[in-house]
Amino acid sequence: MSEETAQATPVSSRLPLVVYVLAAGVLLMGTTEFMVAGILPEIAGDLGVSVANAGLMITVFAIGMIVGTPLMAIATLKLQRHLTLTLSLVVFAIGHVVVALTESFPLILGMRFVTALATGAFWAVAAVVAAKAVGAKLSSRALGIVLGGGMLANVIGVPLGAFAGQAIGWRGPFWALAVLALVAAVVILKQVPADPSDAPLPSLKAEFSALRDGRVWLVLAGCAIVCGSSLAVYSFISPLLTENTGLAASSVPLVLLAYGVGALIGSNLGGRIGSFRPYGVLFTSATATLLVLVGLALFSQVTVITVVLVFALGLFGMSTNPILIGKAVTYATQAPTLASALATSAFNVGTAIGSAIAGIALESALGATGPVIVGAAIAALYFLPLGVLIVKDRHPVRKATPVAV
Repeated sequence: MSEETAQATPVSSRLPLVVYVLAAGVLLMGTTEFMVAGILPEIAGDLGVSVANAGLMITVFAIGMIVGTPLMAIATLKLQRHLTLTLSLVVFAIGHVVVALTESFPLILGMRFVTALATGAFWAVAAVVAAKAVGAKLSSRALGIVLGGGMLANVIGVPLGAFAGQAIGWRGPFWALAVLALVAAVVILKQVPADPSDAPLPSLKAEFSALRDGRVWLVLAGCAIVCGSSLAVYSFISPLLTENTGLAASSVPLVLLAYGVGALIGSNLGGRIGSFRPYGVLFTSATATLLVLVGLALFSQVTVITVVLVFALGLFGMSTNPILIGKAVTYATQAPTLASALATSAFNVGTAIGSAIAGIALESALGATGPVIVGAAIAALYFLPLGVLIVKDRHPVRKATPVAV
């Protein structure tokens, strides 16, 4: 961090407005990623594909973020960050308009991929802008708010999208997101400050050299596992609730709401507590997530227990995300943009792998319980990179001379 940036960093604990503006943008993009989870049967019926194949809309989106987030971070490295955020929202809107208009499932998948590229670019830059706006001590808290936009999407956007998709057709929510994204683009352009004119241009070499710290890669592994475990289950929560629990399709959005409330609380609490007890949160949440998934596999036939466990899955499964991204940015403090992008990419590596394996398990003899078993198996892997990371943090690598970002 440059001297000018350090001097500009707020010393109070009050977060600047820009953090909440970025959270609003993340809310929209978080809504589109998993809104389809609540309307998979409607999409499948309209397009004439199976529910498992309709789930490819989630998998392809995740793959787009895996590939696109680091590539877009590099491609836009020398572009003003507020312009990158604005352009990302415009591309996002265009992709949703095409999906709302077309009858071609391959074209829909293609547009989901393009939309994911825009989402990845937005998330990576938004995390860096938020972290730099508040400084290292408050970065986990600020990222908890920004990522909380994605969690709030699960509370508001995803359930509303599911209700609307069931009531007026699944294309309606895509039109709404396109309009809201264009509005958000205008707000972002006005509210997010431009980079200082005298700030040094970011260095691609510095971005890659920041990845030499092995702790960054351990964090990335943790990111993949966290999302792989939770979202393998969330991606196919609708068949679990209708087939195992026996709920009506109209009740699914309400359970999605419970998950979203838990995720929103978890993201904010994780960011706050993680600012001073990061490993306590990481270990507690990892253990709780594993136990929740095991409980869900055993008791998904009981309605009350299932709803409580889905809430708990959001609470514990999403509480680690702001801490993990904060650590990635901190370890790569010389040039955090690529590290932030790779963290977002890693989350989606987990989502893509987890949802793909879960889709196979769904069509196996395990049925709707299959994705839960897959999620539990992935969750058990989390303790390996987390344990190694603690050891490495006790013997940190020597920090190189900071480079302005």
